[in-house]
Order: sequence, then C-alpha cells, then structure tokens
Amino acid sequence: MFSKEIYQQRRNALKKAIGEGIIILPGNEDSGMNYKDNIYPFRQDSCFLYFTGIDRPDLCFIIDIDNDQEILFGDEATVEDIVWTGPQKALSESAEQSGIAFIRTKNEVESALRGGREVHFLPAYRAETTIKLNSWGVTGKPSVPLIKAVVAQRSIKSSEEVEQIELAVSTTVLMHKKAMELSRAGLSEVAIAGHLQAVAIEGGGNLAFPVILTVNGQFLHNHPTTNILQDGQLVLCDSGAENSMHYAGDLTRTFPVGKTFSSIQQEVYNIVLNAHQAAANALKPGILFKDVHLLACEQLAIGLKDLGLMKGDPKEAVANGAHALFFQCGLGHMMGLDVHDMENLGEEYVGYTEELKKSTQFGLKSLRLGRSLEPGFVLTVEPGLYFVPDLIDSWAAENKNADFINYEKVAEFRNFGGIRIEEDFLITAQGSRLLGPPLEKTIEEIHGLF
Repeated sequence: MFSKEIYQQRRNALKKAIGEGIIILPGNEDSGMNYKDNIYPFRQDSCFLYFTGIDRPDLCFIIDIDNDQEILFGDEATVEDIVWTGPQKALSESAEQSGIAFIRTKNEVESALRGGREVHFLPAYRAETTIKLNSWGVTGKPSVPLIKAVVAQRSIKSSEEVEQIELAVSTTVLMHKKAMELSRAGLSEVAIAGHLQAVAIEGGGNLAFPVILTVNGQFLHNHPTTNILQDGQLVLCDSGAENSMHYAGDLTRTFPVGKTFSSIQQEVYNIVLNAHQAAANALKPGILFKDVHLLACEQLAIGLKDLGLMKGDPKEAVANGAHALFFQCGLGHMMGLDVHDMENLGEEYVGYTEELKKSTQFGLKSLRLGRSLEPGFVLTVEPGLYFVPDLIDSWAAENKNADFINYEKVAEFRNFGGIRIEEDFLITAQGSRLLGPPLEKTIEEIHGLF
C-alpha cells in the first residue's frame, strides 16, 4: 500500500468532484474456476484498490458524502476460515492503514444505502458484482459523474504510481529477454509462455494479461498453443507483468526463431520500427493521440508503398482507411492499474471527449485512445503490420481501395505473419519518457542477442 494520506487525498478529491449522495465501490470476490472452492487467483477491483489500497476479497467500501463518513464493510475471518488459510489481517488494521474510520459487517451494506439519496456506482464487469448491487437495491445506470471523476483522477499518474509502473515494466523486460532466449526450433509456444509467467511471479506479482506468444502474429491477440517453433519463423511476444501493487507493464517484440531475420523480414520489421519511432518522437502534451496514430499509419503506408504493396498518396490512403488491410487496430492505450487502464469505465470517457468521438471506420474504430495527451498520462505505442489471409481475400474480392493497394504484390505476403513493436511511455511537461529499462528493438540489437 501507499501511505494512508495518499488514499485519503484521493477520496477527498472524489468527494469534492461528486458533491453529494453516496458512492459505493464493491470489492471483488473469490471466483471459482470449475467449482466454488477451486478459485482463480484473486484480483481486487482496480478502483477499489485505487481509493482504499486494500487487497483482499469480499469487501465493500462506501463514501457517505452528506454525512462525511467513509465505511469499510466486511467480515472477519472465523476460526474455521483460519484452519484453511492461516491467520488473516484484521479489518481494523486494513482500515487504519487506509485511513478509513468506520467498519461494518457485510450484512449492513443495504441499510447504509437507505434514505432515498442518490447512489453513485461504476459499471460492473463481473456478474457477481451486478448481483450484489441489485441485492442492495442499487439498480439503474452507472453514474456518469462518478465515471468522469474517477477517470480524471486515475488518468494522471503520481510519482509514486510511476515508480510502481516502472517496477512492472522492468519485470516485463525480463520476461521478453527470456522469450528471446528460449525461442528456438523444437520448443513449443506454450512451453515458452510458461517460463514468462514464472518470471512475472518471481517479480512479486503475476501476469498483467494472458501471454500472447505466437508464430501466427498476423492475428492480433493469438495466445500460445502447442505449435512447435521452426527456423525461419517470426515469434510475436506481447506480454506484461503486474507487480505486487497491481500496476502493469506491457511490451511487444517480434524476433526470429533462428539467429537472424530474413531480408524480407528485415524490410517489413524496419517499416514497423520507423513508424514506432515516429510516433514515440511525436508524444507531447496537447497533441491528440489520434493524430499520433494517424502519423504512424502514414509511416506504415510509406514503407508499404516502397515495398510495392501500396500505391498512391500515403496520406490519402490513410484517410480512406486503405492501410487498415495491414494495420487493423489502434496505436496504443492508457496503462496503469489495468493494462488497458480503466477500460471497464468506457472508452468514450477514458480515451475520448464530448468533442472528440470515436470513429466508425474499420481500423480507426479500434483506437482506444484518441484524446489530447496530458502530463502524467502513461500509455503504450504499438504499431504493427499484420497479413491476415482471410482479410486479404475479402478485400481483394471486392477490389477494395484498389487505388491504394497492389493486390498482386500483397498476395505474395499471404503467409508472412505479423510484426508488432510496443513500448510504454510517460507524458511529461516537456514531451515523454520511456518507462523501464530499454529492451532491444533494432535489427542489430536483436541479432546481437544470439
């Protein structure tokens, strides 16, 4: 946990932003995998963590703004519980560490919500949370004022948070070094992925998200399978660690199974690397991340034109969405306590504004973050090129964007796969700063590892 003063300051800012009524933040519960007592690893709700720092299941936190009370609801472990788990920290100790004055049992939550006052709650992403809220009489739509207030606070990372994120990124770097070390012909994707999770756990936390490690990098979120690696293939590894305080790292590297990239792999890789560097160099306060995304797209289009896969004016090609045959997703996302930070609160609030709405164009509609950047934002930059045979066939059959795409040449790349490069950045008053220790990303640096 951080100091209790940090959590108190966060809650005071939240109360000031909302003004009146009741704020309810249910914590997460243990959740069974295939029966009740065989549970998934517990992960606390990120907003509950942000405002209380308390990392244990079956709790609820209420801020009664009108009566200036903060109440933690939960039950102490019984002797029978302790038989299975060992001694547990008393709720009073957790509350004191968070600066929370009042403790009540779980069955008192409903009575604390009575009185006809407005109850502010956030969107639920677990069914059990919705069921709990309904059982307490909390129904209707989530509170937009609360969503906006939380997003405003959590978007700006404090120095203490940046320190935690860098710890997670540092472990993530070690995960990727392990992936590069192990990715040799004859080993399976899942075997390598298991080692990466071990590195994350050894770092004091666990995975920030399920490992993406695949020789089929053309598919954006392809998780590891029993595929056996072969010389000449490319491995795309997108993985991240979550540290002990649940802050995330998220990096991607693409590298050869053998010791070197082939000449054509090098050409495509450098197109992605150039787009990545152009986007990273453009990061600064006040710039729309949407514009950084479009800049990266134009750089990809320029490289693809040089390679003979695209034609015409790159800027016009991007405006028409022609590049999305090769780059179907967004350039990056916010990162913090969630690897896609606050995504459960709604992209329209986290990544966009009342003035800037999300596009409906294929490719651009997958951009999670479009808004103007501010000092304190932590985000990822991850351009890529993906050659998806089914998408190529679909577009070619329609002769879609034929003014910008050379389908005859594209057909030669049907089995190429995909390449993505991702790094994490803090927006500063002057521009941006790479988070964590540098991880090899140029052709020369990656060749130097083998």
